[in-house]
Amino acid sequence: MPDIIISPLKPFYFQDSKILILGSFPSVKSREKNFYYSHPTNRFFKILYFLFNEEYQEDIEKRKEFLKEHKIALYDVIHSCTIHSSDDSSISDVTPTNIEDILSSSKIKMIFLTGNKAYKLFKHYHPNLIGIPLPSPSSANAKMSFTSLIDSYKIILKYLEE
Repeated sequence: MPDIIISPLKPFYFQDSKILILGSFPSVKSREKNFYYSHPTNRFFKILYFLFNEEYQEDIEKRKEFLKEHKIALYDVIHSCTIHSSDDSSISDVTPTNIEDILSSSKIKMIFLTGNKAYKLFKHYHPNLIGIPLPSPSSANAKMSFTSLIDSYKIILKYLEE
């Protein structure tokens, strides 16, 4: 039986963050690099840079600056779980993260969830909060084209205006 893994990633947010994007649990690569959506085939940051018409950056510090500038917070729904590799369908023994601290100490207007597992767990552990599901940017979600992902993610711009 696999061991329970505790996420090494801390919430990434600032007091002026306007949206919170939650994944399920960081991939093996994200845990190794100690930052969200760090697998080279994950399309998350490519989507965001495209939406803001900015040059895509692979450097984690530049990504952090980008997120801060655009008031985007990142975290995950799961604090710890049993998981095989990076496969969301294998997740069990879930302990959720505490997102209340982020919500109470920032200007978050809306929460978005990347992928079905993140959305289902969010609704289970936070039934009184509203969250908008987004398709997974993972390469495992090969049925979604980059253009389709862009169309789906455009909704975040509405909550970043003002």
